[in-house]
Amino acid sequence: MTAPALTHPPELLLAAQGVRVAFFDVDGVLTDGGLYMSAEGESLKRFNILDGLGLKLLQRAGIAPVVITGRDSKALRGRLQALDIVHVHYGIEEKLPAAEQTLKKLGLQWSQAAGIGDDWPDLPVLRRCAFAAAPANAHGEVKAAARYVTQATGGHGAAREFCDLLLLAGGRYAQLLETYS
Repeated sequence: MTAPALTHPPELLLAAQGVRVAFFDVDGVLTDGGLYMSAEGESLKRFNILDGLGLKLLQRAGIAPVVITGRDSKALRGRLQALDIVHVHYGIEEKLPAAEQTLKKLGLQWSQAAGIGDDWPDLPVLRRCAFAAAPANAHGEVKAAARYVTQATGGHGAAREFCDLLLLAGGRYAQLLETYS
């Protein structure tokens, strides 16, 4: 087995150990945060394929990805359905109750949760997670609340970077990588 090229400081990996659920915002995390509108007024979204595989890898590793978003659209529903994301909350302005409801449903605690978000509505969830992250283009307050700020920006691999870190911390990264050898 080849050693993974990806590394993180041991203290960061220790902080992310034990994660069983990962909360994701959409706009600014899984997308670049821009709103694209068609002539018919339909909202269009651009998703990064790297992020999609990261979400699938989390599932394979036994970490439940949970999406909590303030928006709802056909494009978003189609993308999350294609990725087989089971736990999704659409059109949620106050994200904390949705996160708590999901934790209860899964029988998990905040000490087993990680999250990534980019703006103020994400703060109540991120501040309770055992491990919080923010994309490089997140608001300054969110970056300050995060244990880890990705090198990539939202919609350009930030979610994958977060997923890879969780997989490394959980000891599953090398095993999953080996399946692609």
